Amino acid sequence: MPERGHLQRLLPLIEGLSARGRTVHVMTDARFGADVARAGGLPFDLFARHPLDAADATSIPVPSRYVSFAATYAEAVSRQVAALAPALILYDTFAVIAPLIGRRLGVPYVNVCAGHAAVPSRAVAALRNDPRVATSAECWAAVRRLRDAYGMSGAGPFSYVEGLSPFLNVYCEPPQFLDESDRATFEPLVFFGSLAPQQREARASERPFRRARPGLKVYVSFGTVVWRYFEAIAYAALGTLADVFSDLDAEVVMSLGNHELGEARRARLARATVRVERSVDQWAVLKDADLFVTHHGLNSTHESIFHQVPMVSYPFFDDQPALARHCQELGLAVALAAAPRAPVERDAVVRALHRLADERSVFAARLAEARSWELAVIDDRDAVFERILALT
Repeated sequence: MPERGHLQRLLPLIEGLSARGRTVHVMTDARFGADVARAGGLPFDLFARHPLDAADATSIPVPSRYVSFAATYAEAVSRQVAALAPALILYDTFAVIAPLIGRRLGVPYVNVCAGHAAVPSRAVAALRNDPRVATSAECWAAVRRLRDAYGMSGAGPFSYVEGLSPFLNVYCEPPQFLDESDRATFEPLVFFGSLAPQQREARASERPFRRARPGLKVYVSFGTVVWRYFEAIAYAALGTLADVFSDLDAEVVMSLGNHELGEARRARLARATVRVERSVDQWAVLKDADLFVTHHGLNSTHESIFHQVPMVSYPFFDDQPALARHCQELGLAVALAAAPRAPVERDAVVRALHRLADERSVFAARLAEARSWELAVIDDRDAVFERILALT
């Protein structure tokens, strides 16, 4: 589905399957075509003839629209997939249509988990109490169609978090990031991680920090999805961070996650030592950063660990608070606020910085250990590909 962070986690799988001589047709948004091609896949514009907005343009959270998409286009997309005669369907959890097609065609389907410890029952329970939720009439009609016409008796507006596979589930973190008590939910399970260092290094040419003299180099980003729902909160937090880091004379790169904030509002965040960018090459920025203020998206968190950059946690929603707590417990991050989306206070920023400075060696040791987990899960990917290809 058209979520860049989710596509990013699929790219090392696409690359690995292609390198093993498989033809990999990748149905996704056209704007990801170049990324897919670089990974060795064959891009297929899923939405050219099947526009998402025509199925559902209003449901919130946005991924509920993928439930509507599945019911609206199941027949047409099934025919397109059948024409490819696939031996296997590999899909991101949010692609509700994928396991439906797998069942219709009698083809094994492998799920790539979308998020940190996203146990479906827990995720659905949280969404039922989420004040953002506004399910469209189109989505409710889609739910009825999925139940009645396609045998998905448990279908609902939050089915996008429930798409686990009975064949295999690929977990996009090292094993240390999934509690033993949760593992049974995801079985059959393999750990794959989310990183593709060779792909990212090949494109990381940006030099984000520009000052020659020594000093704290800070990267601040709340990712892309946060801006859909919490723009005012994110903007206020960035303003406080800009003030504090400016007073400390830290060099700051602040990314808006490709969000169009508007020139006037961007200008109000900028300071002499704070540069505000609509988007950056995050991999390149983290290579040089001393500190990362993050929402704890899955990709962002593990990229920071790979580059051994300590994190200041400011999660917003979904799996972010749980991943933030896990990183704090592991000694990889410090909290910025007492609760998700709580106002960022100047004193809290200063306290977080003091703790990171006072315990620098402790954080460095924990980050080095966590990086070894990332490398170990990457090194074991041959075994994951064997499990996947055995299903064909």
